[in-house]
Amino acid sequence: MNAVKTKFSIKDLENLASVKAHTIRIWEKRYQLFAPERTPTNIRTYTLKDLQKLLNVSFLLEHDYKISKIASHSTSEIAELVKQTVSLKTQPKGHQAINSFKIAMINFDQQLFAKTFDSLSKELDFTTIFKEVLIPLLEEIGLLWQTNTIDPSHEHFITNLIKQKILLRIEQYQLTDIPHKSRVFVLFLPDNEIHDLGLLFLNYEIVRHGYKCIYLGQSILIENLKYLMLNQLNVSFVSYFTVKPDHSSVADYAKAFNTELENNNVPFYIFGRKALRENIKDLPKNSHVIKSIDSFIENL
Repeated sequence: MNAVKTKFSIKDLENLASVKAHTIRIWEKRYQLFAPERTPTNIRTYTLKDLQKLLNVSFLLEHDYKISKIASHSTSEIAELVKQTVSLKTQPKGHQAINSFKIAMINFDQQLFAKTFDSLSKELDFTTIFKEVLIPLLEEIGLLWQTNTIDPSHEHFITNLIKQKILLRIEQYQLTDIPHKSRVFVLFLPDNEIHDLGLLFLNYEIVRHGYKCIYLGQSILIENLKYLMLNQLNVSFVSYFTVKPDHSSVADYAKAFNTELENNNVPFYIFGRKALRENIKDLPKNSHVIKSIDSFIENL
């Protein structure tokens, strides 16, 4: 069975709910909002229900409720207030969904993830869900991992559930829509680069806009691309640089790309944090650093 985290420190709550530990202590003392257990050394410990309650309190505070009024309600009444607020507002669902996804991640709860995602899907298209809910979620998860609030297993769990959703939607287009535009895009990550979530979403956007996409995935050597260049018409290559290459610049990689393929004209589009951080002045003419998926799609 998966190990479920059931005990949290006040620092964990601060990181997960974005509420200062000092504020949580004040709420405990003034409003008896929580009643944490204490270790033999008098350190507070909180339950998963405490975390859920704090996330709900945080949500209500952001929607103009006063803490004194929130604290006058029971835990179940606070949860009901959140539901009522979600139903009355036009755009609050993203924040509450992020909280639900966090709980699903902490508890390794696939059903909660699926129910939360399905609820969002009734109101929002997949692209909007990814940009407005899943990307902020992943950014928060990255910070939680850096602060040791969550284990790497939590990050892998939620990331792979998101990948499943992207892959399902890619498959839907591949089964029902024949590419109607002439360009072919080959998507790959450089050798030893494994962060493929952004590349997967780009795959979805490309097929959604009517282009053929050949997805190669993680850790591809340049030499393995030559066959595709020689055997596909109107081919373009697309890659993400998140942490690789280690010891050379993106510009050096682009030059090696041309040398290995023996072609200086095949389009090569480059995404990712590493590419954006570098001050690239000497890219080959066929190589282009792209700032966002939206700008890439708009200029196809």
